[in-house]
Amino acid sequence: MSRGLRGLSVRVCKPSRFILFCWVAAVLMAGRLPGEAVQDEERREKSLKRETSDRYLKKWIRDDARYIITEEEKKAFRQLTTDDERYQFIEQFWLRRDPNPDTVVNEARDEHYRRIAYANERFSSGTPGWLTDRGRIYITFGPPDEIETHAGGGRYARPIDEGGGITSTYPFEIWRYRHLEGPDLGNEVLIEFVDPTMTGEYRMTMDPSEKDALLHVPNAGLTTMESMGMASKADRFTDPSGMRLGASPGGRSRRYNQFERLSQYAALQRPPKVRFTDLEAVVNTKISYNLLPFNSRTDFLRITEDTVLTAATIELLHKDMTFKDQSGVRRAQVNIFGRVSTITGRVVQVFEDVVVKDVPNSLFKQALSGKSLYQRAVPLRSGRYKLELVLKDLHSGNVGTEYVGIVVPKYQDDRLATSSLILADRIEKLPERQVGRGMFVIGETKVHPNVSEQFGREQSLGIYFQVYNLTLDQETKRPSAAIEYRFRRDEEEIARLQEDQQELVGASRQMTLARKVSLKSLQPGRYHLEIKVTDRLSDRSVVQVGRFEVH
Repeated sequence: MSRGLRGLSVRVCKPSRFILFCWVAAVLMAGRLPGEAVQDEERREKSLKRETSDRYLKKWIRDDARYIITEEEKKAFRQLTTDDERYQFIEQFWLRRDPNPDTVVNEARDEHYRRIAYANERFSSGTPGWLTDRGRIYITFGPPDEIETHAGGGRYARPIDEGGGITSTYPFEIWRYRHLEGPDLGNEVLIEFVDPTMTGEYRMTMDPSEKDALLHVPNAGLTTMESMGMASKADRFTDPSGMRLGASPGGRSRRYNQFERLSQYAALQRPPKVRFTDLEAVVNTKISYNLLPFNSRTDFLRITEDTVLTAATIELLHKDMTFKDQSGVRRAQVNIFGRVSTITGRVVQVFEDVVVKDVPNSLFKQALSGKSLYQRAVPLRSGRYKLELVLKDLHSGNVGTEYVGIVVPKYQDDRLATSSLILADRIEKLPERQVGRGMFVIGETKVHPNVSEQFGREQSLGIYFQVYNLTLDQETKRPSAAIEYRFRRDEEEIARLQEDQQELVGASRQMTLARKVSLKSLQPGRYHLEIKVTDRLSDRSVVQVGRFEVH
């Protein structure tokens, strides 16, 4: 029974005994009711999305930002509770390091990923290049100013600082940076890498004697003083500095001091200094900039198999906007900036617009309880994106921001699918001259989404979505579909409605559902709407779920 819900026909079908028997058998074999199967599928989809997101976010902090993220940033990242907050953090993480934040390109981020790619190509051995010591230093500090390479090892004349004399070495490299920012670094930074296993796995070392292949061979590879009988090779292993270089005839420079080398070694393990140090501002960006509150939603409608019309709708409450009196008319004006980019930062869409609301003084108090909507629809290929929205009230200067991760679906031609389910304040059939034009227009219908999902009892609930890839009858060239609506409150089903394919808009593989349902009979509270579309010809089904509140 519809219990007062109007606007949809109700059809109760009495099944034959055979159909009832088949249904019971199917339930017994499956071990659960059809509704439970739908819920299981929903749980699997949510779990898959959560696992995909978790994998990406954990991979980002573990891999992408491994060498350049500070401990404070790690701590802040782990305290975030939603994916949107984490994606916003990643965006701000790169913004803090962007040398030219006013441009679309983030040079710091692009250079970082270039370094990772180079490290994988240049420094890989049994370990991926980005995980090696040379890869870490290259990614963190960039290419050195000079490299002294001894790829084959072999005969080596020690400098006087290292004791002089001739020895044989393992493969090693010395990287020289003229200057590195940070404490215990500064000018003339020399970093030594040694490959004692002869496998291409170079390790950063604090002890220059680690490259000496004859270190443990008695009476071989002697220093100048050892070869003159003025020192013993055994003395190297009792040196309190921990370096086994042997005595130097002229003493050693400061860079061979054990404390200096230890400090440099520790400094090279730390992430580089970021461009901005106000971590609190990064973590609280969403809060500090949310002086102009607004709601938003994103809906997806199929254009082709891999191109999707992505509609971003913004809702502004008039009570949050600043109105100024201009010759008897109150005017509010809000600038909107939107940017859609891939997870790697490539910008694919940018839009700017203005929302203007004019209200006569006589209607101003009444208008404060209303709202204004703005929508921008852009075509996107399937995949994961970031949507950044920035709104500014021109009269008050208040700014509101929102950073949202969106997943644009892929509509495969061989699968029954639907667009987003849009619960709307208004659904209007357009005259021919307005079809396909203007904001909120989808084909021949104008749909005003209810972004906050809150409806008054005096309103009608607008229901709009499209169905794709229905099977066509070979003779009639028409589909055959059944639509079932289930309304629930607190898990209790309060109404179940059915609709025939003949009542739908369209007569091909794609059809549109555009309906209004009266809410007068519903008590205030939260409701759950489940719409099941069944293709009778292929025996396939798809479910869309929406939630709304009645007040």
